[in-house]
Amino acid sequence: LGLVEAAYALANVSAILAGGVWGDRLPRAKLMVGSNGASALVQGTVAAALIGGWASIWLLALLGALNGALSALAGPSSNAAVQQALPAADLARGIAVQRLAKNIAMIGGFALAGLLVAAIGSGGALAIDAATFGLAALAFSRLRLPDIAEPAEARHFLTEAREGLAEVLRRQWLWALILMATCYHLFYSGAQGVLGPIVVSEAAGRTVWGLALAALMAGFMTGGFLCLVWRPRRLLFVPQAALALTACFPAAMLFAEHPAVVLAGAFLHGFGLEIFDQFWSVAVTEQVPPDKLARVYSIDMLGSFVARPLGLAMTGPVVALIGERAWLTTIAVVLVLCGLVPLGLRSVRTLERRQAVEPA
Repeated sequence: LGLVEAAYALANVSAILAGGVWGDRLPRAKLMVGSNGASALVQGTVAAALIGGWASIWLLALLGALNGALSALAGPSSNAAVQQALPAADLARGIAVQRLAKNIAMIGGFALAGLLVAAIGSGGALAIDAATFGLAALAFSRLRLPDIAEPAEARHFLTEAREGLAEVLRRQWLWALILMATCYHLFYSGAQGVLGPIVVSEAAGRTVWGLALAALMAGFMTGGFLCLVWRPRRLLFVPQAALALTACFPAAMLFAEHPAVVLAGAFLHGFGLEIFDQFWSVAVTEQVPPDKLARVYSIDMLGSFVARPLGLAMTGPVVALIGERAWLTTIAVVLVLCGLVPLGLRSVRTLERRQAVEPA
């Protein structure tokens, strides 16, 4: 399982910049159709291998890597296409609806997956999963996006990637918060992925950890519904401060013998993170030129994802060195700093929503 997960994650990170460059070079809807159509074939092959009994760890790792790369190729385009699909006045609400739909689908998807595996086995469940990729490709084929700015002549891949990086570096709030996200994932990934399940399960039982993850999703949903109606003039000031609430979950793990504290910490974590994520997406989508948006999103995703494997890997050795409580305390302090330190930058505090302009 570790090999398969690692193959997916490594391929995903490795291909993310290519997804950004191609998302600004090629028609985004067609790129999403191609990626999802190819993913349907790959998942169909995984399902056939499991049903037919000829699957192996190495085959699953290889197909998982293909899926990771295909997901990375479509991810930046999927984020950037929102700007093309919606008029400026509806952008913030559209992003909120999109993220709510994603969270609802994740909650329902986890439950449905368990039922399908129990009823028809892993291979059958993945065959249905493959069909959903096909439906996604069909849906994207119906998407009609206006052209972005006059496309430039295709240049060397690294040249176009550097242009995306230059776009990030010329906006202080953008590069500063991408660095903040790298630090956030470096410390927090191990808290939820490694340490949390052990600490909470040992102190209060596995059921409480499951309920904590449900409370986390409830926080996401509550934050998402708030963002449907809340339209702050300064895009990042309050949302950035709300990110400090993510410290509540690792801090609550210090009191794992009290389930109510753990559930409250998980809820506040999800609530604060969703508010920040929503308005971060609005800020990037509004402020970055359309012809560079996919590349900027790919750099943002790379900055977030690249630290996760290291954060997971270092959790065990660090805990062995300093102990569980000291490391959870450190994580909580770092997450508070991730939320509050960027507010020292004027560009973060004062970034304002662009005036909505009705489409021609």
